[in-house]
Amino acid sequence: MVQTSKKTKQLSAPASKSDENPTAGADQKNGSDSEKKEDKDQGKTKNTTSAAKEKKTEKATFGGGCFWCMEAVFERIPGVKSVVSGYAGGHIPNPTYEMVCTGLTGHAEVIQIEYDPVVVSYEKLLNIFWVAHDPTTLNRQEDDFGPNYRSIILYHNDEQKEAAEKSYKDLTRRRVFRSPIVTELVPLTEFYPAEAYHQDYYCNHRGSAYSDIHIVPKLRKLKQKLK
Repeated sequence: MVQTSKKTKQLSAPASKSDENPTAGADQKNGSDSEKKEDKDQGKTKNTTSAAKEKKTEKATFGGGCFWCMEAVFERIPGVKSVVSGYAGGHIPNPTYEMVCTGLTGHAEVIQIEYDPVVVSYEKLLNIFWVAHDPTTLNRQEDDFGPNYRSIILYHNDEQKEAAEKSYKDLTRRRVFRSPIVTELVPLTEFYPAEAYHQDYYCNHRGSAYSDIHIVPKLRKLKQKLK
């Protein structure tokens, strides 16, 4: 972090009614128009209420080592709509996995989370991010080495930046970690989804050696910490 409406035709009133009361036709027309306006206003209110209920989702982008692991973690969080593995934080457009692995593109393996802020807040996602990896190891997570495995938060707006800084300061003040946090905090400029075979890795490879050795223990550990 220190690294820093079609108009309807009105029907005429019966002749006998108009003869008896010359204003009856006009009154009926005005009444019909008022009813239509009221129905239209009610429709607008209903649509506005519906739109309010369907609140827009928001996005968060984090990197904490191999994106297969981070993806598996956040896919299990209530309120998270989708998690996409990809690359961000570099200077080469449209990088491939092989390019990123060289460490020369500047990209980190990251995940982009689409979430419902009514169900889960950005602050809650930050809390999960901190415990889902080790933010004190520079360019390394477990057996993975290189700048592409660095700890990084890519904020989408000033509110996310402020929340991340506040969270970092709180963790530092309480000395939650024995070593200093080295997480990079930068604005998101471009996110590149990773190749299709990287997406939903754990869901598609349960029982694989990598899943059993790296992902399953992480999920168990996280479950205990979030209790």
